Amino acid sequence: MSIPTRSQIQPGTRVFIIEKQNQPSGQLTEGIVLRILTSSPTHPHGIKVQLVDGKVGRVQSIVA
Repeated sequence: MSIPTRSQIQPGTRVFIIEKQNQPSGQLTEGIVLRILTSSPTHPHGIKVQLVDGKVGRVQSIVA
């Protein structure tokens, strides 16, 4: 499964992110995108977003 690009993510999209402190363990957090923080179209570690609950992380996948 490839990491989603910026064009695949919009505010309101339900996603799985990895938060900075969870990178070693790989623990994912599910949430809804409030805003997109990465301006480039792609990023090797995932597009950085802020979720509606305030958590910030890089999108690993979109919830089907």
